[in-house]
Amino acid sequence: MAVQVVSAEFAKTATRPEEWPRGPAAEVAFVGRSNVGKSSMLNALTRRKGLARVSQTPGRTRALQFFDVAVRPTPAARPRPIRFCDLPGYGYAKVSKEERDRWAAMIEDYLRERDVLRAVVLIVDARHPPSEGDLDALAFLRTGGRRVIVAATKTDKLARTRVGAALRAAEKDLGLARGEVVPFSAVEGTGADALWARIAAVTAPDGARTADPTPEGGAAS
Repeated sequence: MAVQVVSAEFAKTATRPEEWPRGPAAEVAFVGRSNVGKSSMLNALTRRKGLARVSQTPGRTRALQFFDVAVRPTPAARPRPIRFCDLPGYGYAKVSKEERDRWAAMIEDYLRERDVLRAVVLIVDARHPPSEGDLDALAFLRTGGRRVIVAATKTDKLARTRVGAALRAAEKDLGLARGEVVPFSAVEGTGADALWARIAAVTAPDGARTADPTPEGGAAS
């Protein structure tokens, strides 16, 4: 059953730990290569067009962007808060090395230290093999013990007959189990329910957490 989004709003921008939002809300971060479609994914998930700024210029996001979301996992459930964090994209060549290093340090501090962070959605482009940055990001998250949910965006750019093969290839390259990568298209509106199911599972309160729908044997352990 689809998760119902009750409300979604921008919370704040942060560049330092002391600026991170306070409170116990379970948090999910979104990371991926610049121009992979993070903002479009956030807007599709929250059903709020324009909540996250979609830019035609890669590298526009230069800080951590936090969003407060309230959801009902089932119609009978009380709304519960979840916080999303949009991380700056990696792999943008037109930014100086000094700026890239600053972004990397900011992101690494967040991923290592954020105690309410329950999972990280790693976004890859379904049209291309995972980049070196994608592989490095997954390795870093695994090393840090973070739960990872992998989603492949822009499936609408592929012929329907090629989507399955593209997903299997990405899973093989990333060392994931079959069916672990969530196909996603903000344009067609596909994949949001499947991605929400995984997010709801990992952000459920400790006493009510359901089984993680991620296939056994993957990176989200």
